[in-house]
Amino acid sequence: MIIQKEKGRTVPATPQTVNRFKMIAKTMFGLEEILADELRECGATEIEPLTRAVAFMGDMLVLYRANYTCRTALAILKPFAEFEANNEQELYDNVSRIKWEKILDVDGTFMIDSTTSGEIFTNSYYAALKTKDAIVDRFRRMFNQRPSIDTESADFKLNLHIADNKVTLLLNSSGDSLHKRGYRIAVGAAPINEVLAAGMIKLSGWKCDCNFYDPMCGSGTLLIEAAMLANNIPAQYYRQERFAFKRWRDFNIAEWKSVKEQEDRKIGAGDFECEIWGNDIDMDVLRQAEANLKGAKLHKDVFLYHGSFEDQEPPEGKTIIVTNPPYGERIKVEDLNDMYSKLGDTFKNLYGERCEVWLITSDFEAMKHIGLHPSKKIQLFNGALDCRFLKFELYSGSKKNKDE
Repeated sequence: MIIQKEKGRTVPATPQTVNRFKMIAKTMFGLEEILADELRECGATEIEPLTRAVAFMGDMLVLYRANYTCRTALAILKPFAEFEANNEQELYDNVSRIKWEKILDVDGTFMIDSTTSGEIFTNSYYAALKTKDAIVDRFRRMFNQRPSIDTESADFKLNLHIADNKVTLLLNSSGDSLHKRGYRIAVGAAPINEVLAAGMIKLSGWKCDCNFYDPMCGSGTLLIEAAMLANNIPAQYYRQERFAFKRWRDFNIAEWKSVKEQEDRKIGAGDFECEIWGNDIDMDVLRQAEANLKGAKLHKDVFLYHGSFEDQEPPEGKTIIVTNPPYGERIKVEDLNDMYSKLGDTFKNLYGERCEVWLITSDFEAMKHIGLHPSKKIQLFNGALDCRFLKFELYSGSKKNKDE
């Protein structure tokens, strides 16, 4: 509801050659430790945080559960071939030796997402092209047919990773990026990525044990992620797209249904009794937030207010505030420094010590105008924008008195 408020060698393998196998979960910079904790809850072992990724061991049940529940994962990948290649011909030859007919269907579709680093393979697109050629040439030799390329909705999504001469091929078990939750009906001008929003909430330390408030909520992504967390709703509960692992030859539908049913039984099982609030000065984006909340059937769990953040007090009681104000990139603000100054004044004068504020921004100059010293700074990226996720601990009177 909206409340009006004025004012070397190829090692091929099919997706499950052994009971437990290595996997890579992709995430966003700064969320690796959060994702590691989520994977641990899924039953993963030998967890190793990397850069924008987490390596771990697990079986197919862990793979299913990680895809369905991990809020800070972008994709779950399964490595299936590793080798060394010192030039393009070695790359082609090694890829050709893999028994692709045990993985791909001759009448199916596939795509390759590639990343390269080092001095040997400097063009990731060309490396992907050579890999594609090796795959389709093998199918032509064996069947006089070949699978097709589909960059939009391929049956099989492959990841090619080359670091210097070390080549790794991985199967993407997720399909479309896991940030595509499926609950967005309406989108504002600068919606925050769902994985980033979930990561920010978890980095804030919110345990669903107090109120949650976003004073500049836009189309409601932070509010929906908070409500999903509070209600134990799995990250992909609303997802309509098929997971890529459902096309794997060893996909076990009974095991998948078992995992899904186990997680769905947890929905609403918590004892969350606090409030989730959102506020925005733009009525159009508030209507978008309301539409998204209704689509997710969370509109009764979240209060939406219309008005300036300067005039809207947070809910009574202990409250964690997480917000994504304009940076001046996609949403233009006439005087960004003045807006950030007013944010700081509102934090100090209206929120009080019962509130803890977390704010993400890429405008480091405007950030200085908040007039408060952050107790924590965490580097995150919102798309390509280098951001800081700032924590402000509020207090009454002087900081000296608070410390005493």
